[in-house]
Amino acid sequence: MAMLTAHERSLLGSNRRAVLATISPDGRPRLVPICFVLDPERPVIYTPIDDKPKRVDDPGDLARVRDIVADPRVSVLVDRWDEDWTRLAWLRCHGFGALLEPAAADDLDAPERAPIIVALRAKYPQYEAHGLETRPLIRIEIERVTSWGLPDPA
Repeated sequence: MAMLTAHERSLLGSNRRAVLATISPDGRPRLVPICFVLDPERPVIYTPIDDKPKRVDDPGDLARVRDIVADPRVSVLVDRWDEDWTRLAWLRCHGFGALLEPAAADDLDAPERAPIIVALRAKYPQYEAHGLETRPLIRIEIERVTSWGLPDPA
């Protein structure tokens, strides 16, 4: 796993949206905006498959989910925009995605999911009305980062 600098962690943590890129079956990148949280200790990003209206009812039928199941390589892009171009920055996280299915009480993923759902609801109050406990989450282990416009690590 990659080590994130304090500046990289800050940019990730302060952004409310990112863009997830998966690899479609024909090899093209598939991009979708996401809500997400960053694990406070590890270089891991979590994004829910929430219950906002989708083109399909079954979360497993979503293109991003099918892509990750077929090829777990993903990238996540966050950026900072400002009219003052000296403040521009972006961070691209390359890693591997996996699906965390809704957890049963005896499920090994249950302890991992609960604090993520709490963090998602703290960051996005809209999720209070969503049944995140019954929906899959995508877990992205960050293997490598590329950035521009962030201070060099000291």
